[in-house]
Amino acid sequence: MKVLDRFDLSGRTAVVTGSTRGLGRAFAQALSEAGANVVVVGRSAPEAEAVSAELSAQGARSIGVAADVTSREDIERLLERTTAEFDRADILVNNAGVCIHKPAVDVTDEEWRHVMGVNVDGLWMASQVFGRHMISRGGGSIINIGSMSASIVNRPQWQPAYNASKAAVHHLTRSLAAEWAPHNVRVNALAPGYMRTDMSPIDDPQFHRYWIEDTPQQRAGEPEELGGAIVFLASAASSFMTGSVLTVDGGYSVF
Repeated sequence: MKVLDRFDLSGRTAVVTGSTRGLGRAFAQALSEAGANVVVVGRSAPEAEAVSAELSAQGARSIGVAADVTSREDIERLLERTTAEFDRADILVNNAGVCIHKPAVDVTDEEWRHVMGVNVDGLWMASQVFGRHMISRGGGSIINIGSMSASIVNRPQWQPAYNASKAAVHHLTRSLAAEWAPHNVRVNALAPGYMRTDMSPIDDPQFHRYWIEDTPQQRAGEPEELGGAIVFLASAASSFMTGSVLTVDGGYSVF
């Protein structure tokens, strides 16, 4: 197989949580361009279906499914919809996530549980449900969206719950990778830096000094710049890679 052929995802089915906007939408686009069938997942059915329709208009096979990743029932239903439409799920991108900017002393129990519920519990349940399916079928690739925030403390904003949740994501990635490697299920994480999305107010002047000037490349990343990394982790191009965290942050975390 030639090297570029190893990135081809034709005939594979990818499920991307939180893919109605931002990074998730860019991931869905990249996977579809690489040939995968794509299940667009979001809390809003109309939004998921709209993104799916865009992918379909470009020649991809895609469906939109409304699901709350904090609900095991929704995740089970998501797998059922996926297999009913495409027979199998080969790739899971655990992208759904939330962040609260708040000093630690002001974070409420409800806010803490909300961040952990989506970023850790939701990712765990989706990995477990789809992991069982992949094990039964003889393999698959799970990509967890972590963050450089798993290993650095962001500034000037404080986000203790988010940082802790992403550290958990990275180590859960390693734990699942070790356990499921004999079943040919690979589990890796992608750790983005500051990206231009609704979650990150990149253009707010109060953040420029720390977010942009402290990044060696002196800019924020664009969601599309993560597409190649997602396709790499999903495809045979990374076949001997599991339990790894791939950081794409413009060099921010080298300091």
